[in-house]
Amino acid sequence: MFGRRLGNRSDRMGSRRRQRTQQGGLTGSASALAVPNGGGLLSCRVLDPVSEPVRGAEFAVTDAMGRKVVAGEADPYGSFVASVPAGEYRLAVSADGYTPFRSTATVAPSGHAALGDVTLQISQPPALPDPGDWEIEPTHSSIGFTARHIGLARIHGRFNTFAGAIRIADRMEQSAMHVVIDAASIDTNVKMRDDHLRSADFLDVERYPTLEFYSERFIHRGGTRWAVTGALSLHGVTRTVTLDTEYLGIGNGMEGETRAACRASTELHRDDFTVSWQTMLARGIAVVGPSITIDLDVQIVQKS
Repeated sequence: MFGRRLGNRSDRMGSRRRQRTQQGGLTGSASALAVPNGGGLLSCRVLDPVSEPVRGAEFAVTDAMGRKVVAGEADPYGSFVASVPAGEYRLAVSADGYTPFRSTATVAPSGHAALGDVTLQISQPPALPDPGDWEIEPTHSSIGFTARHIGLARIHGRFNTFAGAIRIADRMEQSAMHVVIDAASIDTNVKMRDDHLRSADFLDVERYPTLEFYSERFIHRGGTRWAVTGALSLHGVTRTVTLDTEYLGIGNGMEGETRAACRASTELHRDDFTVSWQTMLARGIAVVGPSITIDLDVQIVQKS
């Protein structure tokens, strides 16, 4: 009799603990986190279809007005927890190769909105381009760059003239590409700066009129992610460079032609290509940063 009463009392206590967790009480590891007054916690764990953690899953939390409140990456165990002001929120969870997950949550003051385990479903990757010869369509493509200026601002620029050919193999991994960029077409929207960039201090376009990239190494990293590794020739120096590439799929243009698209980026260090001109401000700050970020948005069409 005494045992039954003790068991019933234990069940009621467990039930009350579960209710506090669901309705706002902070328990477990979340209780150790400092939560500002008027705030609470939002958490979940991201799993794949076989209940393994999805490492590097990205999450974004927005408020009722659609404004981003917090964003980040899940930990190696697929978990994340964020402290947010009390209110109504939308949660978006995404990972390469998976269908995005979306949910809503209400966070009470000093509460914990625990969404538990979120299972992402494997998404169908977009169809690859047909084998054959393709070329970059420059009207709907861009090659841009970003550089640091005086350690604070970013200078954005682009190359206005370029061409590229891609040979798509039966196995995408065996494809090849060749891109040629007119160095003199550099454009940061400031003539004096562009003239300096064309000079011997930087690109030295009189001696090196083009930048060229050639690759025969396409590596599938899963989902829509690819690594395109090749040789970049710039300022008379050739180095191995890898483009982190997101393949966007196939569509039809205004004339009904088939197009494929991708985004890619990489970071170059100026000294690697002997583009080493520099001057210092009085405070010892370099005018130009040591690295350049390259961003490409590319559409390709089949050669007629």
